[in-house]
Amino acid sequence: MSEASSFSQRDAREYGPEGWFLPGRLLLCYAQVLLNPLVYAVEGLAGGLQRRWRRERRRRLVGRSYDMALEISRLLPRGSRVLDVGCGSGYIAHHLAGILGARVLGIDVRRKTDAPIDYAAFDGVRFPASGSSYDALLLCYVLHHAQDQLAFLAEVRRVLRAGGLAVVYEDIPERGWDRAVCAAHDRAWRGRTGPCRFRLESGWRQLFEAAGFEVVSERALSRWRNLAHPVRRRQYLLRAVGDRTL
Repeated sequence: MSEASSFSQRDAREYGPEGWFLPGRLLLCYAQVLLNPLVYAVEGLAGGLQRRWRRERRRRLVGRSYDMALEISRLLPRGSRVLDVGCGSGYIAHHLAGILGARVLGIDVRRKTDAPIDYAAFDGVRFPASGSSYDALLLCYVLHHAQDQLAFLAEVRRVLRAGGLAVVYEDIPERGWDRAVCAAHDRAWRGRTGPCRFRLESGWRQLFEAAGFEVVSERALSRWRNLAHPVRRRQYLLRAVGDRTL
């Protein structure tokens, strides 16, 4: 046997029963007996809190999505064909389909959604839809992610049918706190979608006008509807200029 695998120089007493009665080994055994239940309890508590936190986040997401879907449903006719651009989790589209009895397709740059909806991935530039094929489009906190906002709105016009409506939700970084929140959002997302392009109220109106839309209605929204993102926000209802068909 080679020297590398020989144990002839080892003290066999270290491996015998008497080795278990060494003071250090006894102390280690007692510590394990006393501390293991505590370690398991802490691990179980941490795991339970983590699961509870995930459930609570999901519950809040589903709840906020339902509130937004209910809000949007008051603006659109029943049975509308709706395209939810940048649908995210898909829960708004899921709830809206049930509330309106609508056909809702969600599209986003992610691979899949959490909610069971009709879904298609897209490249963030051209919508996977034929021209004049939807009664309404949703842009829920999506437009500020578009790197070419005019081109993005041109896609909205392309897929809207005559008399179609676009529902836009956007953040308004008017004051210092709002700008700080939007800047934090930008830092979190620019690695995935590029720099966020927020605007003030006048800036959004100028963009809509330049893209060939008129603002049918608009209203301010509470900054506290999402406690994780407390910023001033606004809802816009748009229609293509010159298109009065209902």
